[in-house]
Amino acid sequence: MPGVRRELNAALGRDPTRAELAQRLNVTEGDLIEIEKAEKQPYANGGVRIYDVSDPTKPKFIHHHLTGGIGVHRFDMDERYAYLSTEMDGFVGNILVTYDLSDPKKPQEVSRWWMPGQNIAAGETPTWSGKRHRLHHALRFGNEMWASCWHGGFRVVDIADITKPKTVASYNYHPPFPEPTHTAMPVPIKIGDKRIALTIDEEDQAQSANEEEARRGRLHAGIMVFDVSDLTNVKPLSLFEVSELDSPFARTPGARFGAHQFHERMTGTLVHAVWFSAGLRIVDVADPSSPREVGYFIPDPVDGRPAPQSNDVVLDDRGLIYVVDRMAGFDVLEFNGKS
Repeated sequence: MPGVRRELNAALGRDPTRAELAQRLNVTEGDLIEIEKAEKQPYANGGVRIYDVSDPTKPKFIHHHLTGGIGVHRFDMDERYAYLSTEMDGFVGNILVTYDLSDPKKPQEVSRWWMPGQNIAAGETPTWSGKRHRLHHALRFGNEMWASCWHGGFRVVDIADITKPKTVASYNYHPPFPEPTHTAMPVPIKIGDKRIALTIDEEDQAQSANEEEARRGRLHAGIMVFDVSDLTNVKPLSLFEVSELDSPFARTPGARFGAHQFHERMTGTLVHAVWFSAGLRIVDVADPSSPREVGYFIPDPVDGRPAPQSNDVVLDDRGLIYVVDRMAGFDVLEFNGKS
């Protein structure tokens, strides 16, 4: 709603009428009245819930910490801090808020980081529409946070002083690539003399009445490889894509086809990633200019679904691979390095 109001105000040179807002949002004026009522009611379920899991069979609730807006999307954490991607009052879209969890009953805010233009309460003006530029989430590696910023590409944030996060790298490849940046992370080892990083985009284009026609000729979400040896001069190196020929579900009506997420900590030069309608893809970036798929697994659709929608992947300390489907399904896999 705030984004639509701003757009119409700029286009019309005045505040939009309720009828104009309803038409732009494709809702009735009655619906709009209900939306306006909801805008005035703070969301009570956002934020994070903290549990004591010292006995994993009996989690004990400790504290619900409310943030702002509709709350948290994704997060990272370590022994002391939680790094939340959350909405906060006065900001457009999610920002990074770091909390000290030394006392889990009373999390203490340590710092905030956002892209210039998000802090509208301080008079900043976004150069994008709605929430297209926002923090999807940020991952901590040493004294850096690697922040994926949706249609804003990615940022690297220096947190050597965790109370004063500072942007030290920024790269946005949207456009020409249409799908938003879901996750960004560095490769844990140098390759040659270069420091390498990866991003994965999310297949996020709105589905139309004719999905196949809407997708035809458009690049799907994939993995991008970057040279980040010099954070002031980030260089794109290559793109890894899964072809529509590589999955029997690629053009299934009503199902997405394209990348979504990878395991957020790499093993050497291997990245484990999941694709909507194309399952798990294990990719080796030992040659950053030519990523190579070394293994894959496409789950069968379950629960009457037309296609698998592999959504997230995690590895455990034994190397077992856990793949979860967005709609229905869960697989535990083992990779022997040969298939």
